[in-house]
Amino acid sequence: MKLNFTVPQNYDGRRLSDFLHAVGLTTGLIRSIKYQEQGLEVDGVRAKTNQLLCTGQTVSVFMPEEPDTSVQPEEMPMTILYESDFSIIFNKPAGQLVHPSVAQAQSTLAGGWCWLMQQRGTPAPMRPITRIDKNTSGLVLCAKNRFAAPLLGKNLHKVYYAVTEGEMPLGAGTINAPIALAEESSICRCVAPDGKPSITEYTVLCAKNGHSLVRVEPTTGRTHQIRVHFASLGHPLAGDDMYGGSRTLIERHALHAAQLRFFEPLDSTPHLVGAPLPQDMRDLCAKLELFGQ
Repeated sequence: MKLNFTVPQNYDGRRLSDFLHAVGLTTGLIRSIKYQEQGLEVDGVRAKTNQLLCTGQTVSVFMPEEPDTSVQPEEMPMTILYESDFSIIFNKPAGQLVHPSVAQAQSTLAGGWCWLMQQRGTPAPMRPITRIDKNTSGLVLCAKNRFAAPLLGKNLHKVYYAVTEGEMPLGAGTINAPIALAEESSICRCVAPDGKPSITEYTVLCAKNGHSLVRVEPTTGRTHQIRVHFASLGHPLAGDDMYGGSRTLIERHALHAAQLRFFEPLDSTPHLVGAPLPQDMRDLCAKLELFGQ
């Protein structure tokens, strides 16, 4: 991929390296590009990072080849809801890991990604910008290259839908409680004074039959944040037996990544992508009569 940029007036007389940082290239990426045979050009001529720029010049950046990955490509059904030159959004089903783990190396989203990129002739490692648990369904935003990855994570807004146990008061609320790794566990998290700052905004949409339908907007992105925060209120997610919920009505924690609002690199227009509730959560809401309020 070649990226072209026009030098604005406020970078007249500035170094090329300063301009590259300004348009979003990281120090590591600049370093890997500048030593390539065809790495950086100004008006079509090979350039060094200390070159001084003039207003109106065209800076061309030739992206390096993507590094190898140890993830094995695996053909599988994949639902793509959005794609551009820089990003791709999958609608991940519950029960699928994003990345391989020691316990499960097959049937992961990363394996499907590697197969897809291989078939297209552009093999690349998977760079998920949003990460969701194995049993959380919904949207996973991935970057297609090293340039896009840090930029896609900026000004990102996520919306989830959850079904919690217990009838919560209708309306908006905020959970501001630090989260830490639970003692004697490598997986479970808990609210703890020495944890990392964690904030979850939410709106209870409906409360009936001992459960609540909640729209959740996490401000931070800690591991298991939504699950831990609602469990700390005494309202664990339905199906979340790790944090005190019951699997009587649903076989996995009732959490769905439903909406992403994000900005593409080099584009100031916000993009909004949504994914409807999967069938198991729709069935749960219908059984509990949690729609229509």
